Amino acid sequence: MRFAADLHIHSYLSRACSAQLHPETLHRWCQLKGVAVLGTGDFTHPAWLGEIQEKLVPAEPGLFALKSGLASEADAEVPARCRSMVRFMLEAELSCIYKKNGRVRKVHHLVYAPSFEAASRISARLDKIGNIRSDGRPILGLDSKDLLSLVLESSQEAVLIPAHAWTPHFAVFGSESGFDSLEECFEDLAPHVFAVETGLSSDPPMNWRVSNLDRLALVSNSDAHSPEKIAREANLFDAELSYQAVFDAVKARRFKTLEFFPEEGKYHADGHRKCKTRLTPRQTLRRGGLCPACGKPVTVGVLHRVEKLADREEGVRPRGAADFERLVPLKEILGQTLRVGSASVKVEAQYRRLLELFGGELGILREAPLEKLEAEGFPLLALALARMRRGEADLQPGYDGEYGKVSLLRENDFEQIIYNPCAR
Repeated sequence: MRFAADLHIHSYLSRACSAQLHPETLHRWCQLKGVAVLGTGDFTHPAWLGEIQEKLVPAEPGLFALKSGLASEADAEVPARCRSMVRFMLEAELSCIYKKNGRVRKVHHLVYAPSFEAASRISARLDKIGNIRSDGRPILGLDSKDLLSLVLESSQEAVLIPAHAWTPHFAVFGSESGFDSLEECFEDLAPHVFAVETGLSSDPPMNWRVSNLDRLALVSNSDAHSPEKIAREANLFDAELSYQAVFDAVKARRFKTLEFFPEEGKYHADGHRKCKTRLTPRQTLRRGGLCPACGKPVTVGVLHRVEKLADREEGVRPRGAADFERLVPLKEILGQTLRVGSASVKVEAQYRRLLELFGGELGILREAPLEKLEAEGFPLLALALARMRRGEADLQPGYDGEYGKVSLLRENDFEQIIYNPCAR
């Protein structure tokens, strides 16, 4: 079975996250996006664990579905062409802050559980270590190796994957508080880690430059803090629908990832947001790591960090590496075609119309026939999607928490469409 999976999100109980992140809303948005398997987020939080236990029922092995009554109510708000099966996988993100090898480490990890019993065991053990009730993504004074040991002891099928592995402040390879290798982080338990999450600011080719990662699968997820952000990055599988089959496919790298253009990620380049200063790695080194405007240290981004750990030139693809595609969220593209913000009323109206005509967002981005889009009155969208699918874009890299910009249209595109409606 072919399906899309987004295996890293949050609930409304995580800080700085939408109050709309409930199972019913997630079920609906998965259909709008075209996602069949979604991480639950936050299963270590007792209140969220209780809510998903109340609202979800077992489906395929290790996966869960929204109860039929709740699903029917949610489906009523889904366009007919988008309606599809939705499953949930038990998932949580944990923040480990601790001191190791003379440095303070701040590392986020994703943990997956095959059953509510296993999730409850993990949550109960963490409850004895730190405060798991104050945040859906709890902060724990726990060494990453010790967390991995706890997860493995709780269930043989439980999985730990380092989250957004290159993010400067909270990641296993982050420039501010990370490590130079998985072995440094997890020591003798490193072989139990079979995948890392690339994060929005890196993509597979960047990771391929580090030969020490060749044994690992590279997964991509949205890290959604609101329902609309679901599937901004995701994974495509052709596998049996079950918890174990998903991770067997990951281990064997029998899947494809859907990626941001990494330049759009908010930590891709070096820089200092307060001074609106963006730097390349070479510029940062030339200035001694200091902002040219204020003289304070800049945030070293993912591109720079990869360059530091890389032992290969660009363009080398490791044997057996999974394939990938780069996408831009549909509302962002519509905002470009309409010359308005992606949250505008005009964008929302066109977004809903497209879903009604063509089905879920991922299908529109990847497969919608361009000639049919033109025929339905979306010639600029067709042009933008053609360029996106070819990997053509004008890019302004993100830095120091500021998202980058991906432009798929140029000024003369608007003139050509206005004066020649048949032009592509």
